[in-house]
Amino acid sequence: MMQLKKSAALLAVAGALFAGAVHASALEQFKSFVASTKAAKGEFTQRQIKGEGNAKAKPTPPSSGTFLFARPGKFIWTYTRPYEQVLQADGEQLYIYDKDLNQVTTRKLGDALGSSPAAILFGSNDLEKSFALSEAGTRDGLEWLKAVPKAKDSSFEQIAIGLRNGLPEAMELKDSFGQTSVLALSKIEKNPALTAASFKFVMPKGADVVNN
Repeated sequence: MMQLKKSAALLAVAGALFAGAVHASALEQFKSFVASTKAAKGEFTQRQIKGEGNAKAKPTPPSSGTFLFARPGKFIWTYTRPYEQVLQADGEQLYIYDKDLNQVTTRKLGDALGSSPAAILFGSNDLEKSFALSEAGTRDGLEWLKAVPKAKDSSFEQIAIGLRNGLPEAMELKDSFGQTSVLALSKIEKNPALTAASFKFVMPKGADVVNN
């Protein structure tokens, strides 16, 4: 009987804009989101939680901005507050633009995306090649999924993703130094209209370029 109710619920939302069953587990919701979302845009806020041994460290101010991505490996992550910075990738090259310094740092996107937090949203559909995925319970009204990078040289110990109604609403990124960055995602629009030039980086006039 329970299985029939669950199947009915899945059918009821199959044609909705936001994929994923309302009462589905975090892993089911996330796999559905990844499979049905080739591109997305939205807004984010980011804050950092002090790690152990850093209790006296001055807290960093929260930051916020917008994001746009298209799989695989294309994204524009724009910080608008408290300072302006853009991280942009065209599938092959990563550009980091600091507006205050008028400086652009470039590097090959390469395999570095594979086990990084960016791969969760921007990478390929086959996340289980790079991450060990497991359920992490319910908290703050969200179903949580834990992703542990399989690569030993990853700078992150684990990534937690909070989902509701088939959409990721929060991410917690714990690095190897015990610091945790918390992201809140909002106003997500799935599969927006994009052009071939949507992710082409335009070099700011007079910017210094650093190639890594």
